[in-house]
This record gives sequence, C-alpha cells and structure tokens, in this order.
Amino acid sequence: MSEDRFTFIVDGKKVEATQGQTILEACDAAGIYIPRLCYHPDLEPAGHCRMCTCKIDGRRASTCTMSAVAGMVVENNTAELNADRRILIEMLFVEGNHVCPSCEKSGDCELQALGYRLGMVAPTLPYLWPKRKIDATHPDIFIDRNRCILCSRCIRASRTADGKSVFGFEGRGIQMLLNIDTKGRLDETALQAADKAAHVCPVGCIVVKRSAFHVPYGNRPFDEKPIGSDIEARRPK
Repeated sequence: MSEDRFTFIVDGKKVEATQGQTILEACDAAGIYIPRLCYHPDLEPAGHCRMCTCKIDGRRASTCTMSAVAGMVVENNTAELNADRRILIEMLFVEGNHVCPSCEKSGDCELQALGYRLGMVAPTLPYLWPKRKIDATHPDIFIDRNRCILCSRCIRASRTADGKSVFGFEGRGIQMLLNIDTKGRLDETALQAADKAAHVCPVGCIVVKRSAFHVPYGNRPFDEKPIGSDIEARRPK
C-alpha cells in the first residue's frame, strides 16, 4: 500500500482510504452506505443534517466533514445510531408539510426514501403544520417551502457552482426559512432552470416545472431499490 493510502475500520470491516478523503467518501468508494441528506458529491460538505453522524473512536461526529485517519474505528450501521437517524427523519416530517402521495418528487425524494430505509412507518411526534410560502412566479421553477428541510444544498450550489447567491437562510431555530435574494418574487432573481441550484434539492422544495412526471410513479429510483443501493453495489463480492 502506498504512503498516501491507509486503512481504518467501519463496523468491523477494513476500509481503504486516501489522504484527504472524508470518512463518508472513503465508505462510498468501499460500498458502505452512510445515510445523508445535506451531503452532495458535487458540493462542499456542510454537516447540517447530522444524518451521517457515526461514532468515531467512541465519539459522535459527522462523517461528511471529518477526514479519515489510519486506524480509526467507526460505528455506522448500529441500532442506536439508526434509531437516532429515524427520529431526525421524523422531526423533518413533522416540522414541515410533506404529503408524499401527491408530491412531484415521490419515489425520487431522499427524505421519503430514508424514512423507508430506516423503518419509519409513521411519525410519533406531533405535527406542527407550519404556514410557509409557495412561489410559482418563475417561468421555469417553483419553490414550495413546506417541503424544505434546510439542507443548504441550493445555497451552496448557487454560490459555488452558479456564482449567483440566489438562496440563503433567514431566522433561527425552528423559525428558520429558505429565502431568496430579493424582497419580491422568484422571477425577479437571476435563477435559471439550467443552474445547479435548481437540480440539487433532495426533496420537493425546488422543482423545475414541466419535468416532474417524465418518469412515472413506480419507475423512479427509490421505487425500485432502497436509497444507498447504488453505493452498496460497489462493495467487493
């Protein structure tokens, strides 16, 4: 093994990594799926959602932001961690307004798919039923903030990939909302349908118009295979 390559342990198995790789990147390459929501391979990691939190040498940390280190011991697929992830998913469902059967992203929604994978049958927490704005003024894109999970993907994509800073957060805590760079409407921003920011939303918050039903229900990625299956397919036989 070369000097820049090393191994560490994930759930009792050796995983190879390269200097500079995060734990999540190394696990993806090795075919080990770690649940995530705010992470996107084309964007700088932010560690917002905490879904990828694992125990690393006995202490919890987000694996999308922590570099892999030789000899470290990582716990990922445990009953304790998956129960915590399931509660996080429940919180995201009850803090927004997610109506999966009528949502354009059903079957291609990472929040919905993680709920299935983690065994969330129905939320056990009380629904908050917030009143959030929908903006359909843009000719090619609409925003339904009821479905926003504050992952910041669109913010990071707009700033780093598109160079526009169309999106940002306003407020704090449970009152935090996705905002746009104008006091008016979405059609007054520089956002375009071809922008990266219009295509990285993991849920149905930002949707490009006239594209939602090109693939019918039942034939969408997570209708056929659980989320993470593409990563697990890389695992050596």
